Amino acid sequence: MLTARQLCCERDERVLFQNLSFELREGQILQIQGSNGSGKTTLLRILCGLNDNYLGELIWRGETMADNREDFLGSLLYLGHRVGVNKILSPLENLRWTCNIHAATTDAQINQALAALGLRGYESTPCYTLSAGQQQRVSLARLMISHASLWVLDEPFTTLDISGVLDLEELMAKHVAAGGSVLVTTHHKLSVRTGLGVINLDRHGSGN
Repeated sequence: MLTARQLCCERDERVLFQNLSFELREGQILQIQGSNGSGKTTLLRILCGLNDNYLGELIWRGETMADNREDFLGSLLYLGHRVGVNKILSPLENLRWTCNIHAATTDAQINQALAALGLRGYESTPCYTLSAGQQQRVSLARLMISHASLWVLDEPFTTLDISGVLDLEELMAKHVAAGGSVLVTTHHKLSVRTGLGVINLDRHGSGN
């Protein structure tokens, strides 16, 4: 599905990673590990087209990213390490806006996703009154609504409690079981085992 060849990236005259190559297949979770400052978020932003400060080649479904960008973006759901909700709006209002950008989404679909993630009764509550973990769940509800085949998740377990962690791992497992793919950065030890691969950026730093 997604192939990276000989990626290299520098920041502030320091090599974050080099000689980095990998393949992400359908039905696979690829966990990106590394110490703080190793370039995990930078790598995800490169893969999603949000950072062009790199060398190397990206291939999407057998074609160069430049030649297949539209199909790639149409298949992508990216959740950054920030929660990504407007705190003045309610969970329902937030998801109406973000989900309908990509496909027509009903309030019933949104409410079902929110309920599945433990937010029943909070649909119309301003997000600034919710805890950090609840706000994270609002953002993660997009995973249940989206039809994207590739999920790119940057530290999605941050602020989640134990039940939230289990809910997210179940979502990831169901997604790859249906043929989807997940790229995820996290310090959390994933209990998902089917189709799990690991990239450690510390092994591709300037000292290696």
